[in-house]
Amino acid sequence: MSDDRLIVALDVPNVVQGLALTEKLGDSVSFYKIGLGMLTGGGLALANELKAEQGKRIFLDMKLFDIGATIEAAVRGLAQFDLDFLTVHGDPHVVRAAKEGAAGSGLKIMAVTILTSLDRVDLDECLIRAGAIPDLVTDRAARAFEAGADGVIASPQEAAAIRSLPEAEGRLIVTPGVRPAGADLGDQKRVMTPAQAIAAGADHVVVGRPIHRHVDPRAAAEAILAELSSPQALSPNHA
Repeated sequence: MSDDRLIVALDVPNVVQGLALTEKLGDSVSFYKIGLGMLTGGGLALANELKAEQGKRIFLDMKLFDIGATIEAAVRGLAQFDLDFLTVHGDPHVVRAAKEGAAGSGLKIMAVTILTSLDRVDLDECLIRAGAIPDLVTDRAARAFEAGADGVIASPQEAAAIRSLPEAEGRLIVTPGVRPAGADLGDQKRVMTPAQAIAAGADHVVVGRPIHRHVDPRAAAEAILAELSSPQALSPNHA
């Protein structure tokens, strides 16, 4: 089985294209992310097929946000599918409700801190309180951990600060906003390379477009996997 530190985002419109991509990637990839973009294109059916028939790990990226009772009910329903990760917004009341809904299952609740496509200008437009993004992300991560989150979703630029939190002991850090050197940044604004993200303390990196838009997706994935096992990916604490 492949190194599951790489999570490939199946950011394609439907199950047919999703299966076609996973066939190209074959046994090189063991962990997939399915998000809102594919939800109406059969995303849950694809998640179940990849999990049950191919033994893949599944990260369901729903970024749920609602009142506690609704979150608990939604997560309880999703937990029956035997998936691995589920994202909710990192607000403490959401995290607590999600943990209640996931009770008794193996589903890990991953709290979103601040989206990697946002910068300070975007946060000002959303009326998010003043402050540097790394400080806000670290604060949200600490509160999410205190509320019971199994891990957090954050930019790789904030991974080291989150990893240093006492509350982060034994918790997961998953970093989108990861781009191989020279890749198009797309809509991502707070990025690092895969090796840099792992060295900073991430447990998993999420990569989508640089793989599924590549002329040879398997080769692109294998290049990232090789980078994750390179000396550049070693944490300073292990160098």
